[in-house]
Amino acid sequence: METTDRTHALRFRLAGQSLGERSPKSELVAVAGALAVQNTPPGSAGQALHARLAGLTPRGLKAEVETGRRLVQLWAMRGAPHLVPVEDAAVYTTGLLPDGEEACLHFIHGATDHLARFGLGAVEAVEYTCEALPGALDGRQLSKDELGVALAEEVGRRLPRRLRGAWTEPDGLGSNTYGQSVVRYALYVVSLHGVLCIASEPRGNARFALAEQWLGRRLPSWDTRRARAELVRRYLRCHGPSTSAEFAAWSGTAPAFAAASWELVAGELTEVGYRDGSAWVLTEDLPTLRNPPPVRGVRLLPPHDPLLATRDRAALVPGDRARRQVWRSQGNPGVVLADGEVVALWRPSKKGNTVTIGVEGFGPLDDAVKEAITREAETLAPFRGARDARVTVTSPG
Repeated sequence: METTDRTHALRFRLAGQSLGERSPKSELVAVAGALAVQNTPPGSAGQALHARLAGLTPRGLKAEVETGRRLVQLWAMRGAPHLVPVEDAAVYTTGLLPDGEEACLHFIHGATDHLARFGLGAVEAVEYTCEALPGALDGRQLSKDELGVALAEEVGRRLPRRLRGAWTEPDGLGSNTYGQSVVRYALYVVSLHGVLCIASEPRGNARFALAEQWLGRRLPSWDTRRARAELVRRYLRCHGPSTSAEFAAWSGTAPAFAAASWELVAGELTEVGYRDGSAWVLTEDLPTLRNPPPVRGVRLLPPHDPLLATRDRAALVPGDRARRQVWRSQGNPGVVLADGEVVALWRPSKKGNTVTIGVEGFGPLDDAVKEAITREAETLAPFRGARDARVTVTSPG
């Protein structure tokens, strides 16, 4: 069995994620389709794409979402908002759509206690919410809270009478009722039916609309098996060599669901020795894994950048302490990528028209890297809503 190592795997992933030489901005749709870019918090997708595309501007990105409508925001992997091409949306919706109660409950596992209170199954809750969605959202755009209220009212009318009293009781989660929380959980799966989208530019607060009304047409549909297989392929091009278990964690799907999706492309995979075990890569990608292109230059990657979604965190960020700093329970920083290695953290602060990028090195940073960080910060500033940028650097010792 062929083997590979950290260096080859990391460079392969960087190449697959367009983090070598920047692509021209004309490749925006192709790059977004290859990656599916998480937009948490709002604006992060633009910053991630800035790291990969030369000459991209916030105005240009906004135009593709609001005017050209070639890109759309949807809830996708792990129930998080992602920016994807309209033509590829089915990969990241249908490709994740649960195929039964176990898979559905896994995707919205936080709803378990609420569902039990009403004797509802996860699939049943999603069906109620899907049926209510057109009546709640037709012809308007609502925030998540507003949509939760409207949907809970619509679903409440459809419930058996014996359940309606508890449906409107407060559940202790903010100002929510039990019904509002149930439909909000269910919305993560409803989105995978391709009927719901985020109708706002990437830096704006999320407002939701019926996908067909926002886009002026239905999202293109794919056969379920085709979409599930293609999702595995796109994952492996960006995160291979990998395993079915890591794919499950990345996608937020149940392990059995992920394994069944993985099996759809089993004939296209080659097993390689990696990390004292086995992992898999698309056979057609073996030449690139054997000889990945070198990575040069500096990039400022935002929190939740596609690269940081890797489940092989030890390869990306060696050292337990450094990993704890990168992947926190909340308030994650961005990272500085220099010549293919994560060398620092960064956090922004904005005052007036100036954004300050505070960089914290894992080790000493040489002058060339510091100068490159400053250049990156200057082009990143508009994506942070600023005109100017300044950089502060601290390093150990």
